[in-house]
Amino acid sequence: MAPQREWLEKDYYRVLGVSKDASAEELKKAYRKLARENHPDANPGDASAEQRFKEVGEAYSVVGDETKRREYDELRRLGASGFAGGGVRGGGFPGGAPGGEADLGDLLGHLFGAQGGAAQPGAARPGARRRRATRGPDLHADVHLTFEDALAGVRTTLRVTGDGTCETCAGSGAAPGTSPRTCPMCSGRGQVAVDQGPFSFAQPCQSCGGNGSIIDNPCTTCSGSGRVVKPRQLTVKIPAGVRDGAVIRAAGRGGPGTGGGPAGDVLVTVHVEPHPVFGRKGDDVTLELPLTFSEAALGAKVAVPTPRDGRRTIKVPAGTGTGRTFRIRGEGAPKKSGGTGDLLVTTKIQVPTQLSRPQRKLLEELAEHDDPAARERALFDGQHQPS
Repeated sequence: MAPQREWLEKDYYRVLGVSKDASAEELKKAYRKLARENHPDANPGDASAEQRFKEVGEAYSVVGDETKRREYDELRRLGASGFAGGGVRGGGFPGGAPGGEADLGDLLGHLFGAQGGAAQPGAARPGARRRRATRGPDLHADVHLTFEDALAGVRTTLRVTGDGTCETCAGSGAAPGTSPRTCPMCSGRGQVAVDQGPFSFAQPCQSCGGNGSIIDNPCTTCSGSGRVVKPRQLTVKIPAGVRDGAVIRAAGRGGPGTGGGPAGDVLVTVHVEPHPVFGRKGDDVTLELPLTFSEAALGAKVAVPTPRDGRRTIKVPAGTGTGRTFRIRGEGAPKKSGGTGDLLVTTKIQVPTQLSRPQRKLLEELAEHDDPAARERALFDGQHQPS
């Protein structure tokens, strides 16, 4: 992506409220926070919030992309060194030489995709290019699923708000029945060469605003921009077995590109509601099985639920303690690679908090047959005996 002249004027790090050294994760966190705060849905009728929402999206589309961020940082560094305001000392810069003056046209031509060489004011620079096609911004949405829907997979409809193609003009910006015309000033290149004393450099054509075309009859719906901020519905297929926090990418369903560039994507973050009985461990589903003391001591056959509204019976051997796990094959979550995880059933001995008289009497009789010395041997065998 060729650097844009606006990059010299806009501090995207300041827009996002982060330092220039911010990590990619810090940038993403800051963007999501500001996007939520200024989202049109959260601020209906607030034009300033809508403008802020657009600025935040523009900033993240540049510094949130590794390649664009490098170009942006380099351009800002060169701008801070003074090349944009006049002559620049040579040495490592395009067109420069040690101890000599670098031609400003060469510098800007190198950075903005135009070639060097002087030209008459207002004339299109030889080799100048139209604005490059730019991918549209990504949009973000959230979906909340039940535990069962996350395992089974669903097709759901979401509401997203962001830049979209104007339906009135089909994105051309021109009123229905008319079309944009090629700019005569720059011959459709979007750039003209300007002489300033000994320097000549390319700049966006003022006649067409750098678009390469002129709209004589702008679309009244979008005011000639070809896009509008609007809510729209989006149907997304959530795959079976999706986990909490996963991000589903709906390719090409985001904001429209510019200059013929492709649309961005919609990134859908999945939130899975906790289940009162089941849990999740990778592709396995977990279940805690309460056992009575007699079931654990004597052994029992116990029915357990499965995630898909079924039930299975497991055999608990005599002498089973808390924390023993039984594996039921194929009753877990679907795997990306195919197949299904397992259901992991972990036992937990229930200790009654209130005893009836018959229960207390039976336990007291049982206690008479307990061997506390066995505990002493297990805890202190080979150790110094407690005083």
